[in-house]
Amino acid sequence: MSDSPIVFSDQPDIALPPTQDELPSDDGVPMETLRYKLQMDLLVDPLWTWLQDRDAFVGGNMFVYYSTAQVRDRDFKGPDVFVVLDVPRGERKSWVLWEEGKAPDVVIELLSQSTAQRDKTEKKQIYQNCLRVTEYFWYDPFNPDDWAGFVLQRGTYTPLQLDDSGRLVSQELGLSLLRWSGQYKDANAVWLRWATLNGELLPTEGELAAQARQRAESERQRADRLAERLRAMGVELDE
Repeated sequence: MSDSPIVFSDQPDIALPPTQDELPSDDGVPMETLRYKLQMDLLVDPLWTWLQDRDAFVGGNMFVYYSTAQVRDRDFKGPDVFVVLDVPRGERKSWVLWEEGKAPDVVIELLSQSTAQRDKTEKKQIYQNCLRVTEYFWYDPFNPDDWAGFVLQRGTYTPLQLDDSGRLVSQELGLSLLRWSGQYKDANAVWLRWATLNGELLPTEGELAAQARQRAESERQRADRLAERLRAMGVELDE
């Protein structure tokens, strides 16, 4: 059975392939662990914010449909994290190639005991040969040393080398992936995070809120110091 991408026909008597509304968008399998879920959020949410002014789609744990064989067999679950550039923003139930006309540019798989072998072999081959994803990364949230990145060159994945700062660089996004040790929500672990090429982490919503509170407090303290100096100069201030 071939996994080649769908080829469409203009013949009016040939049934059209199913739409995203007709395809399953949930396999009923829950997340394996809290850390797995948090790691996915830590990759997806900051990237949404960073790409908010660009035509792009960021998906997490969604089906990506690429062939009729896959639709029949349902033998391929979606990437944990994927990014598609230069496409209209908006909600999707699944990513359906024959509707969108474009495959993901970047994919990240989060490894687990039950998925690692397939992520490193079968799914890697699907991303390389069928979807032709330009950049593919994997990471094990419970074994931070097990991470890797690949770039598609002449139709074959070539391993990415760590840069001088120990990061994997995504040329497609103009960002880097690094391992960061710290607290995220209820878990303290080594996390995979996005950073700018200058090494600045893409902040989470919590970090953005903390930065806003810090700026507000700094402004308040600045205003208090200014008011104190004016009072020392004999200037009466309206309270």
